[in-house]
Amino acid sequence: MLPKLATLSHDGFREDPETRAFLGVKNSATGRAWRERLDNVSAMQAQAIAQRNGIPDIVSRVLAGRGVVAEEAAEFLEPSIRSLMPDPSSLVDMDAAAACIADAVERGEGVAVFGDYDVDGATSSALMTRGLRSLGLDPRIYIPDRIIEGYGPNPAAMHDLKAGGASLIITLDCGSVSFEALEEARKIGLDVVVADHHQVGVELPLCTALVNPNRQDNLSGQGHLAAVGVTFLVLVALMRELKKRRYFNGNAPDLLSWLDLVALGTVCDVVPLKQLNRAYVTKGLVAMHRRQNAGLAALADVARINGPLAPYHLGFLLGPRINAGGRIGDAALGARLLSTDDASAAGEIAAHLDRLNAERQAMEAAMLEEGEAQATAVMLDGEGPSVLVTGADNWHPGVVGLIASRLKARHRRPTFAISFDADGKGTSSGRSVPGVDLGGAVRAALDAGIILKGGGHAMAAGLTVMRDRVDDLKVFMEERLAADVTASREDHVLKIDGAVTASGATLDLMALLEKAGPYGTGHSEPVFALPSHRVTFADTVGNGHVRLSLEGSDRSSIKAIAFRCADQPLGQALLGARGHMLHVAGCLSLDHWQGAPKVQMRVLDAAEPKLGQR
Repeated sequence: MLPKLATLSHDGFREDPETRAFLGVKNSATGRAWRERLDNVSAMQAQAIAQRNGIPDIVSRVLAGRGVVAEEAAEFLEPSIRSLMPDPSSLVDMDAAAACIADAVERGEGVAVFGDYDVDGATSSALMTRGLRSLGLDPRIYIPDRIIEGYGPNPAAMHDLKAGGASLIITLDCGSVSFEALEEARKIGLDVVVADHHQVGVELPLCTALVNPNRQDNLSGQGHLAAVGVTFLVLVALMRELKKRRYFNGNAPDLLSWLDLVALGTVCDVVPLKQLNRAYVTKGLVAMHRRQNAGLAALADVARINGPLAPYHLGFLLGPRINAGGRIGDAALGARLLSTDDASAAGEIAAHLDRLNAERQAMEAAMLEEGEAQATAVMLDGEGPSVLVTGADNWHPGVVGLIASRLKARHRRPTFAISFDADGKGTSSGRSVPGVDLGGAVRAALDAGIILKGGGHAMAAGLTVMRDRVDDLKVFMEERLAADVTASREDHVLKIDGAVTASGATLDLMALLEKAGPYGTGHSEPVFALPSHRVTFADTVGNGHVRLSLEGSDRSSIKAIAFRCADQPLGQALLGARGHMLHVAGCLSLDHWQGAPKVQMRVLDAAEPKLGQR
């Protein structure tokens, strides 16, 4: 039998993992039970990591809680591109892709870069453009209009690029299922190289090369990469091919200087931060600190970011601004911003994207209010449907994904948001919860003839449905997903890495935690609890945020903020606790506002000590 181990936090606060309810919280402000992240086995692994590697307890606990074992800890804390990068040729069609692009470079051919309209597409397009420019080409960037053209290459765009002088099209973050467009490209004499990462079936479109680690015949083990990560490998293979051809008189371009783009696309596409992705982001953040990319620097300035960039800034401040162009403006703005070296032009584009993002936020707020009213109406006094389906005629199709995401988070169930056009055709995005495969359900609805188009993956999907089939869609989703949704909702917990106090949340602690990062999908940010801290200040700021001051028993204090929750149970609990004690759980970060960095907490949950322990 394994020994019974206690949790020792950074401040020496002990918890018994077998009691399960951390700090006794079984029903928090958000309706969650708090659970110790480490079970007995992982707690022993944390001890082994600390003893074998001389790593502080708090860091070893964070590592063990994310599946790192003692033998891998030292290398994990120092990820490197060199040690983690695979041979690019291990990806199917990579050598053919490199040879084709190298031919175009040597001949000085016209090349067009065709990207998707999200951040992964924008960063992939900017990265490939910078790579080709460094080799003497002047590629044209083409990003399709989300509303008019939809996702991926289309035949009309192929003709447009051909007429503009292109003989080679490189599609990035798209193209793997563009059968019609790529067939048309071949008919009119275009070479096409695809660099993508989306799931595909056995049948593939005809093209010169299709590099996708998620092809069913690909055994490279790199399926976790975002498209920008795949694009980087294509450039590595291209430079290697050109070296073989003795193309360079001097040194080849420094690809590592462009890792800032790879980091941005990787974080914003929410791919797992494991293996090569961790190295991409770690080294990319270092590159960002140098502010060599004029577009990234300008975007950080308009976002009013103080201090070094962290994954949080990429995902929640920079990414949404780039996405705003693809959602409600010019889809190519992001790619142009990230590929320019003109600081003045970068400033103008960044300011435009900032304005578009503000418009998007206002649009989202109005749509969310309407969507919440629809959700509340079907919930009534009971639990309501397992899958929420909302929609309206006036909703912008570029924003429905955000509405689905917000409603999913509020009601803890898969949600679709639909924008209907004048003909009753609905464009929808759906977001799911852990354990519920929404993409599979959408594909099944397509096979059943309920929807016109559809696809996606477990956590996110898109579909097109006629208004008169929406009720059929609701019934289909309810029958297919109800059991999985129920199971997911029953497992509604917040995993806690340990307890700290305001005085224990120091800059030294942050430095230790940073070594175990970067954090994101597949390597979650540590969550700590502040036990029984007094709320000395609480008020609303900005767009429904709640700002707090929390004081420990020794009168030390820490600033905290809870985002977008003023009208939610968590925000109401925090605002109503002025002068009272609360258990507060969240993530620690550095606030660089007005000079010296200070540790603050991003609040995720709270519980009254007595009420939470019942």
